[in-house]
Amino acid sequence: MLSKRRFWVGLFVIQILLFYLFSRWSGAVYFVDFLFEQKKYLFQSLFSKIPFSLGDVVYFVLGLLLVFSIFKLFNSKTRKVYSLRLLKGLNVFYFVYQLVWGMTYFQRPIVLALDEKEPQITEIKALALKYLHQAKRTRTLVKEDDKGVFQIQDLEKIKREILSRQKKIPAFLGNKISTEIDNFKPSLYSGFMNYTGVLGYYNPFSTEAQYNSHLPHTYLPFTLSHESAHQLGFAREQEANFVGYLVGIGSENPELRYSTEYFALKSLLRALITEDEDFVKTVIAQYSDEMKRDYQAEKDFVEEYQGPMNTFFAFTNDLFLKTNQQEGAVTYSYFVDLLVRYERMNHGK
Repeated sequence: MLSKRRFWVGLFVIQILLFYLFSRWSGAVYFVDFLFEQKKYLFQSLFSKIPFSLGDVVYFVLGLLLVFSIFKLFNSKTRKVYSLRLLKGLNVFYFVYQLVWGMTYFQRPIVLALDEKEPQITEIKALALKYLHQAKRTRTLVKEDDKGVFQIQDLEKIKREILSRQKKIPAFLGNKISTEIDNFKPSLYSGFMNYTGVLGYYNPFSTEAQYNSHLPHTYLPFTLSHESAHQLGFAREQEANFVGYLVGIGSENPELRYSTEYFALKSLLRALITEDEDFVKTVIAQYSDEMKRDYQAEKDFVEEYQGPMNTFFAFTNDLFLKTNQQEGAVTYSYFVDLLVRYERMNHGK
């Protein structure tokens, strides 16, 4: 039994080393990307027919099995058997995860296809003002609830618009193919997600794009657009934000466009807060009355669910992103970097 455990521990270490080496080899990354494209349509076709999030159910069952197995480790009679099962399961999970998703984090960064000059503070400020005015204008085109807060009228229409707009993303992003299959699912854990700060997530095993159905509506359309970018095959969080931005910013659906413009504005202001806090305050003061109500609704939502769980998930997600060679969740500068370079490339230097 001891030799078997050593074998599986050794195999896991070898897997880590091999996938690290593969991540440095463009041929291996290209092969995994090819596999992703091949299974994308099949998986989305299959799992989209299930009316609930199958991935969430599977995660729940696996979680129960994990807790049960860990509990068995404390029993001397079952410790050896369950430690071996855990090691086998860990090896299988790690191997499958790397093939279906993990290796895609090492695709060629989008920034290499954009203007090379580093973004300047003056450019970020100019874009903040641009998106302020755009968001103010688009905000007048959407509906409100009885409290005067932005309210989505047809979420299914937004989903269809996102899938349609994916076909129009710029060619420099690569040969990602949109399936136009609606595999968006409200998470079965939406109530719990309120306390974690997680807006949505992509399940690489079922290709489902889960979202927190309890979110303020200003968050929701862009969250769907972001998660759909993962479905296309963009793994890095901030690159998924950028692709989500490209999908939403030119949309004729005012709800999707407003959510996208508002996200871009908030990201730009967040990037400026340590550089020029007075400028940020001035811009927020220029929000329209409608936008101020939306801003307050978001603030109330965050404050209602803020707590230790939120801090814990933010910390663990930050570690996960850095492990996959991304910026942590605590910074949004890479999205802003991409946005500035893209705007410069398309609207003159």
